[in-house]
Amino acid sequence: MDTTVDLDTFSSLVERPDEGARRGAEERWQQLAVPRGGLGRLQELGAWLASARGEAPVRPLTGARVLLFAADHGVASLGVSTLDARGGTADRVRAVLDGTAPVAVLARRYGADVRVVDVAVDADPNEFPEEVVRHRVRRGSGRIDVEDALSADEAARAFRAGMAVADEEADAGTDLVLLGDLGVGSTTVAAVLVGALCGTDAAAVTGRGSGVDDRTWMVKCATVRDALRRARPVLGDQLALLAATGGADFAAITGFLLQAAVRKLPVVLDGVVSAACALVAQRIAFRAPEWWRAASLTGEPAQAKAYDRLTLTPLHEAGVTMGEGVGAVLALPLLQAAGDTLAEPSAVPSAKPLPPRAPAKLPTAADLLDRY
Repeated sequence: MDTTVDLDTFSSLVERPDEGARRGAEERWQQLAVPRGGLGRLQELGAWLASARGEAPVRPLTGARVLLFAADHGVASLGVSTLDARGGTADRVRAVLDGTAPVAVLARRYGADVRVVDVAVDADPNEFPEEVVRHRVRRGSGRIDVEDALSADEAARAFRAGMAVADEEADAGTDLVLLGDLGVGSTTVAAVLVGALCGTDAAAVTGRGSGVDDRTWMVKCATVRDALRRARPVLGDQLALLAATGGADFAAITGFLLQAAVRKLPVVLDGVVSAACALVAQRIAFRAPEWWRAASLTGEPAQAKAYDRLTLTPLHEAGVTMGEGVGAVLALPLLQAAGDTLAEPSAVPSAKPLPPRAPAKLPTAADLLDRY
């Protein structure tokens, strides 16, 4: 298998969304007699969907997919998370697959399919279905404060796995990806990448992640500081950066984001992990962020810095801090509403009529007087 990656080609392959379709969406709002800004974010989101899909009026969203990349991280062994470093990620994958995880419950509610891609979970691959593990690169990753997360070959394989997933989703007819991740220790890795790319120190990008206390935060901050020292010498090579201080999930998500932009597949980012990968991807193809929207802020300072650098404004403020795609799924009804409002009425699925029911017997004045 050829695992070489030519990152330079993405700058020319990634095009801007269709400006003609965006103007068509704006004209559509005028036809609907909607005052400028009258529907708030729905109008901006509708125009974005139209330009991303190259159509005006747009078709309603019918093929949304929640996509979760899963991997373990060596830094979790330092106790930087409240989640179990051994088996915690595998447990979260199982909860999604059996439908009990919050993201799975919400996805069912809003009509989205859920897909988990295991690229480096530290568990026996036989524990999960073949479609989950077929893109796996390795088990876990190196401790990025003292060693590389991946070899150069593994980083390239993970990157290409993400590209392959983007092609699979585009070919399957997915019209919107709600992107998340599953991985213990991942917020520490994300803080390193954002800190390195934004030129900030460890304290400015290290957050509470899974809800760590002050003592654990200081351990996490020191880990980010040491990893930043290892990241700075390879800042000029994004794939080398992902190998040194990222992980298989970070490399795969970066590859996915870039190939999704090439395939003109819109993506909603969720959590600090996808934000960090988006920042790496922007370094490779500066037009790529035009294909993405940010779901919400999780309270991680690294995520806020990444969105500021990407000039992305979150779609909602639900206060969700757990990541795992939950914030992105909560943005889906807003995007569905934007698409439905802008679509031709005949294209929007009509609501099922309510079953008839007998009118309630309301008390008369005489009934009330009889009670007294």
